[in-house]
Amino acid sequence: MKIRIKRLYLFMLQTFLPQFLMTFLICLFIVMMQFLWRYVDELVGKGLSIDVVAELFFYAALTMVPLALPLAILLASLMTFGNLGEHVELTAMKSSGISLLTVFKPLMIFIALVAVGAFFFQNNVLPKSQVKMWTLLFSMRQKSPTLDIPEGAVYTQIPGYNLYVKRKGKTGDMLYNVLIYDVSMGTSYPRVVAADSGRLSLTEDKQHIVLNLYKGEWYEDMRSSGNGAGNLSGDLYRRESFHDKEILIPYDDNFTRMDDDAMRQQYVGKDIAQLQQTIDSVQLRIDSVGSLLSRELQMAPVCGVQSYRAVYRDSTYAYERVPEVAMTVPIHFDSIVKAMTPADVLAMVSRAAGEARNTKQDYEFKGYTVNDDNFVLRRHQIEMQKKFTLSLACIIFFLIGAPLGAIIRKGGLGMPIVISVILFIFYYMIDNSGYKLARDGRWPVWQGIWLSSAVLLPLGIFLTQRAVNDSAVLNPDVWMNVLRRITGLHQVRKLSIKEVVINDVEPQKAAEMIQRLKESCQAFLQRYPGRQSYMDYWHGGFDKAQLQSLSQQMDEVVDYLSNSRDQMVINKAMDYPVIRQLLTYHPTGSRWLGTVLAALLPVGLAGYAVGVRHQANLKRDISHAITVCDQMTAILNGTYDREMEYDV
Repeated sequence: MKIRIKRLYLFMLQTFLPQFLMTFLICLFIVMMQFLWRYVDELVGKGLSIDVVAELFFYAALTMVPLALPLAILLASLMTFGNLGEHVELTAMKSSGISLLTVFKPLMIFIALVAVGAFFFQNNVLPKSQVKMWTLLFSMRQKSPTLDIPEGAVYTQIPGYNLYVKRKGKTGDMLYNVLIYDVSMGTSYPRVVAADSGRLSLTEDKQHIVLNLYKGEWYEDMRSSGNGAGNLSGDLYRRESFHDKEILIPYDDNFTRMDDDAMRQQYVGKDIAQLQQTIDSVQLRIDSVGSLLSRELQMAPVCGVQSYRAVYRDSTYAYERVPEVAMTVPIHFDSIVKAMTPADVLAMVSRAAGEARNTKQDYEFKGYTVNDDNFVLRRHQIEMQKKFTLSLACIIFFLIGAPLGAIIRKGGLGMPIVISVILFIFYYMIDNSGYKLARDGRWPVWQGIWLSSAVLLPLGIFLTQRAVNDSAVLNPDVWMNVLRRITGLHQVRKLSIKEVVINDVEPQKAAEMIQRLKESCQAFLQRYPGRQSYMDYWHGGFDKAQLQSLSQQMDEVVDYLSNSRDQMVINKAMDYPVIRQLLTYHPTGSRWLGTVLAALLPVGLAGYAVGVRHQANLKRDISHAITVCDQMTAILNGTYDREMEYDV
């Protein structure tokens, strides 16, 4: 049986896979640069060989895959469907009867396979790579820096020694005006060596530095030596002049790779089976220690009275509650205290406070072990949950990126990169916050680790549903119109000369329409000459029907003038304002509702201030429309003068 893949599926895979490979390499390079910037101080100046550094970068790249893979899927899906939308290929597919889900289908299968592969990568490959990377990094931290003594500065990288060289020879091994402070026995009594010159070299095993000094002096406080001279009375110093002296300084210049067995025992080096085994053992230890501590608390006497006692029964020890002592006469504690001397009361209180303090410190110390075990348990549980979150993150980011690219229809590396970075930063902040809450025990582990998925999954489903239904939820023009309606921002008309005009503009008819529009504008301004009062505003504001009629009349004039072949007429028609129906023009249609809103003074005063400002802007636009009507009439009559632009 021969399996054939649809040409559409092959086309989508051929379009997506190069983008995915490119973005994955770019994202991996970016996170690798972040890794390099973080640990560059521990790598530079150590004299590490290229193969060791390359090995570290290889394992670090494998460790960074869980961070780069979701971002690469988001960016690749955004670019792929943004390019298809920008080049009208998605529109062509939809016009052919192919739904957007059908277009998504081959890539969804591919992303599902990537998610499965990400799970096995997290479980099998990532622990080994993390063990190798951290072992190499810790080994590099233990590596001594390369011996590079500067001129005119104190060199402190040799443990126990401070070395000053005024000048070096051309080859670098000859030193001049050498000053050595030997503080290996302590800084209180250092040994000081000054020499005219010297030669620096390493032993063959690179375990010691050999300094051949010429023409110098040796100063030493003998009290700091270990030969017993410090027990002698008085001060004892040593001064030695030499012509040629050899000093051997311990210095390990070799790179020693640490054993990675210890790192394998950490949570980063375990797979699911090993993590589960550790979780079970640590949980069992926590439960047993908790039971032991609770039993100790139960057995502890209260006010000197034992509450539980251990009894040997049936070859085992058991704990039973001590029967309460029946008291025939109640004891009044205050009378007992009053019968005691002040010294006895003070001693009793001090003894009780001391016992309480000791008990508290004892159980706090015992609680440290339980807290450490709880921390280890949470870290292993977090690592267990993270084995699955990467796979779901790949699917979620595809559900966000693919429909978002189909909606915005912008390809390339501009808009997709901006959106991807914003979304990924949002995801990283939520994921990191959930991780810290889970690590510190403030939230259950599963809630903290799955927080980012729980937040972004509904967003992906919402965007997919909007993209399938061709919704304009992310259309910038739609959001700009909503913003203008809320804030009262002005809207500008955009007109251009039409290539084909069916009905030409008749100057006489246009002049009549403009005159009627001018009269309507004047009638509106005459009806509302000044600012409305507080109660008039809340009882109705401007007449809604009159505003709708004025807006419709102005749109008709502009639509008619847009058929003109005169560029001046087109340009002037764009000066007509857009009369919108803002809620602030007429806040209520009911008198009693307006009275209620006016009575709510904090809300009423704020609404009145905003509404009066919007009404003033509207009246200014209508006044400007009257001026445009006069100028348009002059243009149609051929009497227009540029000076009329300023006669306002």
